[in-house]
Amino acid sequence: MNNLEKIFLASQNIEAFAGGYFRYLAGLLESLDQGAISAFMQTLENARVHDSTVFVAGNGGSASTASHIGNDIGMAMVKVAQRNRPYRVFPLTDHVSTMTAVGNDYGYDDIFTKQLAIHYRDGDVLVVISASGNSPNVVRAAEWVRERQGTVLGLLGFDGGKLKDLCHVPIVVATPKGEYGPVEDVHLILNHMLTSWIQQKFGGSAAVSLAPHAHPTGMPYAI
Repeated sequence: MNNLEKIFLASQNIEAFAGGYFRYLAGLLESLDQGAISAFMQTLENARVHDSTVFVAGNGGSASTASHIGNDIGMAMVKVAQRNRPYRVFPLTDHVSTMTAVGNDYGYDDIFTKQLAIHYRDGDVLVVISASGNSPNVVRAAEWVRERQGTVLGLLGFDGGKLKDLCHVPIVVATPKGEYGPVEDVHLILNHMLTSWIQQKFGGSAAVSLAPHAHPTGMPYAI
């Protein structure tokens, strides 16, 4: 029995279930590795400074999150600080004609790698989003980038799956297998949190600076 089933069985009505669900989400958020969140943001910032592209990939609900990240983080700098270089975010999920062509000609497992083969440059970053951490096309994309000494970031769930070991910086929403909804909820909250940070850093009333950290691949950040 997973946690959602337990919350449901303990609830007499939708109000009680909502309260239990929200408390569960709060606990998941509190348990996230904040050091990993810091390293994740530092990697995005490093990519921005070096005019590198951040590719984002996922399936299903995670595909919509990839698109959401592309919109929010991609537009964040444009809205608040046009004099600064923006974050170049490229959701690999948004190009339907390309994905269907690749799926038809090569197979669904290559819908991301074939796009990377066209657009990827040395120094680019891949963000993989997967609750299970085992989606074959996303795993293959992470392997493709790793083979080219690129950096892979992960928004994962459950136990992290195969992608956990393929990511330089994995953020894992640790839940029992099958709890897709709470994992995807937290991934979207992370997107909004990071976007808010960017907007405050570059456009807020009190400017802040990111302290330098080591790049996950060992290279120093230039921030």
